[in-house]
Amino acid sequence: MPTPNSLPIDALYAEFHQALTRSHLVVESQTGSGKSTRLPLWAAETGRVLVVEPRRVACLALSDYLNSQSELIIGHAIRFESTVDEQTQVAFVTPGVALRWLSETELSDFDVVIIDEFHERRWDTDLLLALLKRQQKHKLILTSATIDGARLANYLGGERLVADGRQFDVAISYLAQDSRQLADVRGLESRVKAAVERAIDETPGDILVFLPGKKEIAQCQSQLKGLDLHLVPLHGGASNEAQRAALTQGSKRRVILATNVAETSLTIPGVTCVIDSGLERRTHQRNGRTVLGLHRISSASAAQRSGRAGRVQAGSCFRLWGQFAPMEALTPPEMQREELVEPMLAAACSGAVLSELGFVDGLPEKSLAIAKDKLLQMQAIDEQGRVTEHGKALYPLPIDTLFAHLITAMTNQPHREAMVDLASALSLGQRLWQPPSSAEGVEALKQWQPLCCDATTLIELLRRPLPEALIADAMLLKEARQLSDQIRAALALPQLSVATPYQRKPWLREVLSAQPDLAFVRRAKRRQALGNGFSEVQLGRDSRLEDRAEAAVVFDQFALPGKGVKQTLNLGTCLAPVTLAELIDAGIGQAQPGELQEDGATLVIPLHYAGREIGRVSERLENQNVIPLLVTAIKEERIFPGLYAELQQDIDAYQLWVNLGLCEENPQPISTPEAWLTTTLTDLGVLGFDDIELIEPQDLKFVGIPYWQRSEFDEKYPRNLVLPELKIRVQYLYRRKIVELEYVSGTRKSGPKRWELPRWNGWRVQYRKASKVVVVS
Repeated sequence: MPTPNSLPIDALYAEFHQALTRSHLVVESQTGSGKSTRLPLWAAETGRVLVVEPRRVACLALSDYLNSQSELIIGHAIRFESTVDEQTQVAFVTPGVALRWLSETELSDFDVVIIDEFHERRWDTDLLLALLKRQQKHKLILTSATIDGARLANYLGGERLVADGRQFDVAISYLAQDSRQLADVRGLESRVKAAVERAIDETPGDILVFLPGKKEIAQCQSQLKGLDLHLVPLHGGASNEAQRAALTQGSKRRVILATNVAETSLTIPGVTCVIDSGLERRTHQRNGRTVLGLHRISSASAAQRSGRAGRVQAGSCFRLWGQFAPMEALTPPEMQREELVEPMLAAACSGAVLSELGFVDGLPEKSLAIAKDKLLQMQAIDEQGRVTEHGKALYPLPIDTLFAHLITAMTNQPHREAMVDLASALSLGQRLWQPPSSAEGVEALKQWQPLCCDATTLIELLRRPLPEALIADAMLLKEARQLSDQIRAALALPQLSVATPYQRKPWLREVLSAQPDLAFVRRAKRRQALGNGFSEVQLGRDSRLEDRAEAAVVFDQFALPGKGVKQTLNLGTCLAPVTLAELIDAGIGQAQPGELQEDGATLVIPLHYAGREIGRVSERLENQNVIPLLVTAIKEERIFPGLYAELQQDIDAYQLWVNLGLCEENPQPISTPEAWLTTTLTDLGVLGFDDIELIEPQDLKFVGIPYWQRSEFDEKYPRNLVLPELKIRVQYLYRRKIVELEYVSGTRKSGPKRWELPRWNGWRVQYRKASKVVVVS
């Protein structure tokens, strides 16, 4: 039995120092061995140390504890709070802080970087490790109780050190009717209460209950109220003060109801019993979107959780599932479960291209392509993946990339302030307030904020006090206001207390100009659904959007798994109503073929968006400008639908025919559809819009390849291919003799086979799907 001041990790002290002089390190040992408290102090003997902790609560706890145990200068840096300065010898920081410091200074002030609890495989720690490995300027140390040490040591080109297990035994009991029963959320609060009552009788000390989220914490808190216990909720949304309170032992026996923030890196004093629901909420990819779902934990997480009971003495763990229930070995990395917009921008701001970095596990091609498209749309990166000046402005803001983009896209101060306040309210991931259910509360809300707009309500919630009849989460509201003031200070804007009034309609017009896909319109028959042409949202239960509103700007949505394997249910949780006319005014809507009016010079053009007509506009065509206007009208298919696309195909085919040397006579100059139409309309003597009535589409066709050769040419060099379960677009790179096949649609998982394709003798054939290109053989 180790002495009170010794820990199992202490046996590695000499080996640790010898190995650190040679290479990077991966340190494995069971929970409670002392990794998080000993290794930073040991590493500090060789230089300045940055310790990256995945959670704020661990940063605070470890910094406070080591400050009381060591003579070193130890600090921490989390959102809203930093005690790190030039004199700090060991700095505990969250991954987001570490990444920002890396982009600003390359972490040149530090000699050693420790990434603690790496087994959680968060995107920010995976990215940080990949960037530091590429940089090769620091000694790197990875620690965890459950990681695959040999594989990581090989990835780093480093050494693996393994320490003895935890100090104290933990007796495991399974509270399930069947040995293969899986963890289940149904009736969870009742089963937790029964387990707590058993733990009170059979174990001493405090009890730590692992639950999947705030909702289950509240339900269990309500169920346990009748027991003579001090109930302590602990979750990521808790304030720093509340988190510190959970780490302070009191005189009364406690039950700490926690999410997996309590799973790693910290010792909650007095805990001798863990009750594990076996559940967690985590993100995953579903139908191309990141959704938050309820999942069963992995075996590695279960081991981490049970270890919380054996940190200071022998303990017990009650698992609310069967002993032989099937479980994943490890939790899948976030990089494989989530969208990659933020990682891609973070990598670009550190001078790297995400797809070119070497990670422990590969990144999904589809997720990379989606992230690149979104960042290109925001103009945050260029085509090569390098960060733009706009991207550099987005990255330091401690909020979602989309909100950062919207803030910087606003052209005046009042609009920018409004966007800062809304982004701050939406960035906490939890509801700041609860819509009233009583008649008194509903009336008070109408008086306080008469406009039924979720966005305006949230902005006013930060700027003005709520009436007594309305309820807000005081702690979350305080944090949202802190975040707003932090962003305002970074952007040299007035503080929240003196916020500048803004005009709602011009503000929303600017939002739509910066991000048009935030515009959603009601479905014609399903009034609870709104679409933008790419996705659909269902109206969230607590949204204030009125039924008469035909369109809205959807600032926030919450994705949940739908009924089918690939279905996703998107709930619109923050909507701002706009009229269809305001959408048109913002440039939303695609022109359809127009109708010529009786005056012969007015074209009425329907505008469609997301599958419905949102309005009509009139266009007056003056004779002196008629040809350019006619060319535009043909291109937009308002006149002679289908002609422009046919011209493009004919011109492309002719260009390929000429470049392949198949034209026996002098070829005509290669043109564009616009230039061809302009020349042809001029040659036809079109002077006024009414002259178009004398022209047939046949008069405007491009004659390139002789008609008696065209059919054979198209068969040999098709532009589109339809194969079993696969549709492909074909492009001919004739200078390089490459045929590039691009995936369009289809359920076939593999690419085309060479025998399915035209012969294309002498050509190299490539198949592109998303950003992946393979040679077809």
